[in-house]
Amino acid sequence: MAVSTVGRPATAADPLVPPRRAVVFDLDGVIVDSFAVMSEAFALAYAEVVGDGPAPFEEYRRHLGRYFPDIMRIMGLPLEMEEPFVRESYRLADRVTVFDGVVELLLTLRVRGLRLAVATGKSGPRARSLLDRLGLLPFFAHVIGSDEVAQPKPAPDMVLRALELLDVPAEEAVMVGDAPTDLASARGAGVASAAALWAPPHDVDELLAAGPDMVLRRPADLLALCASLPAR
Repeated sequence: MAVSTVGRPATAADPLVPPRRAVVFDLDGVIVDSFAVMSEAFALAYAEVVGDGPAPFEEYRRHLGRYFPDIMRIMGLPLEMEEPFVRESYRLADRVTVFDGVVELLLTLRVRGLRLAVATGKSGPRARSLLDRLGLLPFFAHVIGSDEVAQPKPAPDMVLRALELLDVPAEEAVMVGDAPTDLASARGAGVASAAALWAPPHDVDELLAAGPDMVLRRPADLLALCASLPAR
């Protein structure tokens, strides 16, 4: 079965699993394929601020889910890279695409009565701008950026804020992410975590080693965990 927990299947009909009333999504690598744009924006920012030489994008990608300034500190790169990186990301935003199956997933979750939010390593304005450009913003009750909480991922603040805004207890939500930082944030908030594996290329071993509660190999797999809710 594509959707699983450690040791046994997990479905919406499982009597040991509370009904899911909300889903919190990461953005990059889960909803949108933005890696080519990220790579180009990162290379341009590196050349502008640091100078010649290959930009260490693969190392940068290992830290995705974190806020850009935090990644710069971890990598020992100048914080001044943020301005050109954001500038180029906006300029190239029309190249970002939505993963196959995501729109259908969001439509079905909304029809089933679930509330949806985004908790992303991007800043809130940039995330909302991108989702609006792609026509996806109306699906989400709330979009929370790393600049809108005291501590971004891997701290639980973003997921806790999403639960507060959605008015849903932790045991009735699931967080979908493609990075260990997403899973750590979910775990800290007491929310079940689902690892999304549909963004190639992907370090599956590293993600699975982070201990997700569920593994999703395609967006539609999430539907097995999210039954229709009774009308209120």
